Amino acid sequence: MALVEVKVPDIGDVKDVAVIELLVKVGDSIKLEQSLITVESDKASMEIPSSHAGVVKEIKVAVGDKVNEGSLVLLLESEGVAAAPAPAAAAVAAAPAAAATVAVPAAAASTNVGTTSVEVAVPDIGDFESVAVIEVFVKPGDTIKLEQSLITVESDKASMEIPSSHAGVVKTLLVKLGDKVAKGSPLAIVEVQGAAVAAAAPSANTVVAAAPAAPVERIAPTAALPAHEPSTPTGRLPHASPSIRRQARELGVPLDEVKGTGPKGRIQESDLQGFVKSVMAGAVQTLAQKAAAPAAAAASGGGALPGLLPWPKVDFEKFGAIERKELSRIKKISGANLHRNWVVIPHVTNHDDADITELEAFRVQTNKENEKSGIKVTMLAFMIKAAVAALKKFPEFNASLEGEGDAQKLVLKKYFHIGFAADTPNGLVVPVIKDADKKGIFEISQEMGELAKKARDGKLGPADMAGGCFTISSLGGIGGRYFTPIINAPEVAIMGVCKSQIEPVWDGKAFQPRLMLPLSLSWDHRVIDGAAAARFNVYFASLLADFRRIVL
Repeated sequence: MALVEVKVPDIGDVKDVAVIELLVKVGDSIKLEQSLITVESDKASMEIPSSHAGVVKEIKVAVGDKVNEGSLVLLLESEGVAAAPAPAAAAVAAAPAAAATVAVPAAAASTNVGTTSVEVAVPDIGDFESVAVIEVFVKPGDTIKLEQSLITVESDKASMEIPSSHAGVVKTLLVKLGDKVAKGSPLAIVEVQGAAVAAAAPSANTVVAAAPAAPVERIAPTAALPAHEPSTPTGRLPHASPSIRRQARELGVPLDEVKGTGPKGRIQESDLQGFVKSVMAGAVQTLAQKAAAPAAAAASGGGALPGLLPWPKVDFEKFGAIERKELSRIKKISGANLHRNWVVIPHVTNHDDADITELEAFRVQTNKENEKSGIKVTMLAFMIKAAVAALKKFPEFNASLEGEGDAQKLVLKKYFHIGFAADTPNGLVVPVIKDADKKGIFEISQEMGELAKKARDGKLGPADMAGGCFTISSLGGIGGRYFTPIINAPEVAIMGVCKSQIEPVWDGKAFQPRLMLPLSLSWDHRVIDGAAAARFNVYFASLLADFRRIVL
């Protein structure tokens, strides 16, 4: 066993940073790259990792001390000295725990036909600035293929896997469970083979020389939100160290709602514990609890819905065999969204029928004539085009509410993105056909097929479900007559359709067999009134009855 000194690595152009947390104690067994202390400058906080694995024998710093690059952090009893840097990193002169990003000159790059280190980053994931990492599929040392999934991220609408842009060996993993990432966020350093990549033009994210233990830096704001004041968002991360963020994730504590008592409003462990105790005692409510208050009141028989009986608590097992099953992530997410939408939006639903006899005959004939194209036209494609025409005629349906109270405004959209509800083994998702007004029936049908397949395979990304103006929920192939679809906020209306069936319809002289499609239009009564909803439904049905009206 050898006694080694663990020092502060290169932490950039900052001097005399303060130690604000000790993450280990004497006697702890630590791993290579495990965080030892948290330091903070006037701009950021970062965790300092260990350059060796072993047992802590003596800690040389205390909270409040000022440290710099090379400052002694602790003494560690280790079985051996850390491995020497890989050949690709040999050109970088650094302390054992340093990391540097360098551009290799073109001449040197052209002679290197062995391996090159590249930074793999998050690709375009749509209009999402911060999504949580919920799964990590690889670890340092793993050999990965091109397009192999590295992590799974999750937004409030869906989860998606992020693939690798390169094949090679994972040298350093730059994210962990619970981290928030966005487009361009670095995920890993991958060592790739061959001269083709090495000879590429120099860039900061192409050639990376990294030692094992680089400090992880996170931008920290200068103040935290007061507890339970969601109406005054800062637009920045709460002022807390990475270890506090990790504890908050484990406890399910929304840091935005915790008031920090540390320097510059920094959230400390005692603040976290006090918040949890207050919530458990019922002294305060989290924002999520406030949002769920109407449902909680209904279940308990108090609050906003007085007089209701408590929710029944039943020991189901005493009546027979049961099985408890976890809900899928999609169902948990969509369930919370649907609950919020149903509670907040004043829903009204209009029912009507559309005569699609001629349109269905045209659809069948079209598919026969274009069988070789491989594109199958569905009735839903016609309904998407009809929805676009109806939204143009009734623009208040292509809108969203924005703001609160007297400051609330109606946002009228000039684009036409139509969502369609897709049933998957894991739950309901809503892919969106972008710019449906600019696409024909065949193009819409093809895109719908591709999106539906991605949904079934669990490959649907947030960008595929973003920006919807109006949603169609079709139960056509299953059955049923009418239903009340729940509006997909922030939209203000949704069209539900059920299975069409032949019915006798009076033409003035006799009953004729006609194929009738049941329509169920749910609308937000804060934006739309009953007369407008009735006109929209009638117009939508008339378009399906005579599709030539679309061109008028």
